[in-house]
Amino acid sequence: MSELRERLQQVEEEIAAACARSGRPRSEVTLVAVSKTFPAEVVRAGYDAGMRDFGENRVQEILNKAPVTEDLDLRWHMIGQLQTNKVKAVLPHIFLLHSLDRHSLLDELKKRLTRELPVLLQVNTTDEASKSGAAPTEVDALLEAALGDPHLRVEGLMTIGPLGGTESDNRRAFALLRDLRDRLQTTFGHPLPSLSMGMSGDFGQAIEEGATHVRVGSRLFGPRG
Repeated sequence: MSELRERLQQVEEEIAAACARSGRPRSEVTLVAVSKTFPAEVVRAGYDAGMRDFGENRVQEILNKAPVTEDLDLRWHMIGQLQTNKVKAVLPHIFLLHSLDRHSLLDELKKRLTRELPVLLQVNTTDEASKSGAAPTEVDALLEAALGDPHLRVEGLMTIGPLGGTESDNRRAFALLRDLRDRLQTTFGHPLPSLSMGMSGDFGQAIEEGATHVRVGSRLFGPRG
């Protein structure tokens, strides 16, 4: 078994164990393999190992890799902050946008979209200035505006756990996102089934707190140069 397959098997076992601990079926959690900085050949190897969903932080990486992997039925997730001037270029390639975080981006999406796009609203649940994401108090207005566009399908929320946080810190950030989602569903009467949270170091905790999408990079592909 290749090293990549071994890493994937280990991550899959940990996902399954976290699902079991929280009384959830494994099918509820999507593994997004974060391939940033790795070339298209590694994406292809990941696909051969069984990965189907791939995440990128930078538009240019999707633009470089998508055309040379278009023979594969993989799905590209944009998980990093999306600049408005990059929207037009990346839209044809992405399956799910995890990082709708501000009204200027929403306005650009409305202007450019000609098809339905699933999106998640990114929320800063740690109050760290270095992180992107709408403040929890801003999400109601952002969601209301997004729901008004026929091309946007708002499916849930996304967050990034605290940098160097303890397990308690991580769980607090993840629980805040889950509770915010629950309140928004009640307030707006709109289902928000997806919670994108958890990365290589904390995805098990995130699953236990309700994550439906975990974004795992180094645990799958190894350290980045």
